[in-house]
Amino acid sequence: MSPLHENILVVRRDLFDRLGSFHGLNFAPHRYLSALLSRGNNFFLPRAQAENDQTHKQLIPYVLLMFADKVLYYVRGKKAGEQRLVAKGSIGIGGHMNESDESFFALDEAAYRAGVEREVNEEIKVDTKFEDRIVALLNDDTTEVGRVHLGIVHVFKLAEPKVEKREAMITNLAFLTKDELVARRESLESWSQICVDSLERLLA
Repeated sequence: MSPLHENILVVRRDLFDRLGSFHGLNFAPHRYLSALLSRGNNFFLPRAQAENDQTHKQLIPYVLLMFADKVLYYVRGKKAGEQRLVAKGSIGIGGHMNESDESFFALDEAAYRAGVEREVNEEIKVDTKFEDRIVALLNDDTTEVGRVHLGIVHVFKLAEPKVEKREAMITNLAFLTKDELVARRESLESWSQICVDSLERLLA
């Protein structure tokens, strides 16, 4: 199925505003998640509609993979589903929660995390044990992409640096230090720039 013909999970923008809208990172994600992940507050819209509808926010798991003091980095190739981000560097893996992710509606957080792992496994192969923490929410209304998305930032702390790409859109896969990421900051997508600017706090 073409990505634009998917039905993807959204919440109404006014719910986010009532909970407390913000710019950048919010390090109290669990204050929002119980409402955002409530079955009565989220539902599916066709992606083609949602990408141009600023009255809704698409919920996007955004996973940073960490080994030791390094973070996984890649460049979005021409086959990326989000054409507005092609050729941009990124430190976030993940994507839309679509109608096949039924576990997203489960009442416990463990089932939601299982859905996130499935999303990550579509893009990369993680061949090691890891810890999964939700560390922040991410919002950026200053860009066309950001105005219709809301990120749920996870950190996967890997036991070993064993990661391989599964999707053709992922290129230049490498673990980089904070200094190396800062040096690449201007070539990163906006969400990754925001994360790099607060990397020490995200990874603490």
